[in-house]
Amino acid sequence: MNNGRERHVPRWAIMAVVTAMTVAAAGCGITGSNKSRQQAEQEAKTSAGIMDVSFVNYVWDDTPPAEGLGLKMIQDRFKIIVKPQFVPQADYISKLSVMMASGSIPDVVGVKDLDSNFFNWAKQGAFLPLNEYYNKYPTLKQVPAYIRDQFQVNGNYYAIPRYYPTQYLFVIVLRKDWLDRLNLPVPRSYDELKKVAIAFTKQDPDGNGKADTYGLALSQSLSPDYSAGTYWDPNAWYHRDAQGRLIPGLIGPGRKQVIQMLADLYKEGAVTKEFAVLNWIQGNKEFYSGRAGIFIGTPRGMSEVYMDGLLKTNPEAKFVSIEPFAAPDGSQGFTTQAGFLGFTALSSKLASEPDKVARIMDAIDFGRTFIPPADRKPDNPDYDWRNGKLGVGYTFSEGAAVQSKVEEGKIPSLYLFDNFMWAPGDEANQYSAYYKIPALKQLTGEMEKMFVKYKDKTYINPRNGIDSPTDSVRGTELTKMLIVEQTKMITGQRPVSDWDQMVKEWLDRGGEAIVREVNQGIEEKKK
Repeated sequence: MNNGRERHVPRWAIMAVVTAMTVAAAGCGITGSNKSRQQAEQEAKTSAGIMDVSFVNYVWDDTPPAEGLGLKMIQDRFKIIVKPQFVPQADYISKLSVMMASGSIPDVVGVKDLDSNFFNWAKQGAFLPLNEYYNKYPTLKQVPAYIRDQFQVNGNYYAIPRYYPTQYLFVIVLRKDWLDRLNLPVPRSYDELKKVAIAFTKQDPDGNGKADTYGLALSQSLSPDYSAGTYWDPNAWYHRDAQGRLIPGLIGPGRKQVIQMLADLYKEGAVTKEFAVLNWIQGNKEFYSGRAGIFIGTPRGMSEVYMDGLLKTNPEAKFVSIEPFAAPDGSQGFTTQAGFLGFTALSSKLASEPDKVARIMDAIDFGRTFIPPADRKPDNPDYDWRNGKLGVGYTFSEGAAVQSKVEEGKIPSLYLFDNFMWAPGDEANQYSAYYKIPALKQLTGEMEKMFVKYKDKTYINPRNGIDSPTDSVRGTELTKMLIVEQTKMITGQRPVSDWDQMVKEWLDRGGEAIVREVNQGIEEKKK
């Protein structure tokens, strides 16, 4: 947007155009045949009604090639030629920032994080408003308002979230066989959890006559957080300060209760002694080695390799997850997650090309359309197409697709703008059915049922989708400060009675600005 002012064109840009024109004119006689071929190809595309669509996205692992059968299948189906540019996720933000600053924004943009960058780009007019499409396309209509509204800027929606389970966060898991051996019930409060952790440490729950077990597995950064519901969730903005403002759970009374419990357990030797220096993988091994009896789990993404290792050395092991505890204020339930993993935006330059936008949106809606697990078979035409056709892009073995190598470029879904099927509910994914180990299948299946049970009591975190410039700049530093101080409290280097002083230190260092900005943003969203 030039705001009515004349746009200054750099001298280097003018010279580049002049040079390009000169070279082109000089080379007409030499490259005439190439030019004719290019013109013929363009005319063929035009007559066939095919449009080029530029696309930039991030990748975590292998990179699909810029050409391949998968792209040709998309061209035939949606009448678009996708021109993809895939960037390793570690370099993506810097690459995308350069594109945005230069104004060379691709037609379709994949974005990793909902942060100040996105909100600034939207306010600057980089993206196309998508309000009308949310009312038109089935998979966009399915997006809950609390997820959709995270992408709202000045009344317009500027992005489409890529599916990720909303409810399925980590819950506390215990060794059920240890509980049974010690004749202990499944904990329903932190006091009961504390007693179980001490019993796991001092009462020989595995019955081998050795003092080689303990309670909670913990690793650096106080992970996992062992929250048993929204009241104790460090990421939930649920509690309020003396001014009535919402505050992060990391400084709330629920978190203080958890830290006090961990401090008490540390004195009893019932929590990982060297947790402050153990990474996440090492923390996992404390539980899956059979040493610790309390950890966390979730329906999606559990490691069968770890579970198999535990069951080989402890074949009698059984597991149980706990339901959310009843909080002091009477609440009982979990907190929503953001509800997406990355998102898709369209360039505002497409405003004058409604036909192209329609084709892009058709492709997006197709990629997001949910196929029930029971229908994910070669005889389902959409499933077969997504995977590149049976015998070409994939084979089918033991009830699951075995895809061809990414670098072969045979799978259309690799090139779709959004290939995350939007489930009508987290439970529709039936993640538990995909595990092969019976104990893991049973545990995750019980978790899925539990999340359904508490679905209507899920707290929608008002912090999600709120821009806080201070948090973007200093949030990581301030969170680390709290983790360090809370670690000291657990290990006895600082008393838990210093909690209010710790909170004041956080507020003074920038937390006050974060609280103010987040609460202002929440109120603005309500308007």
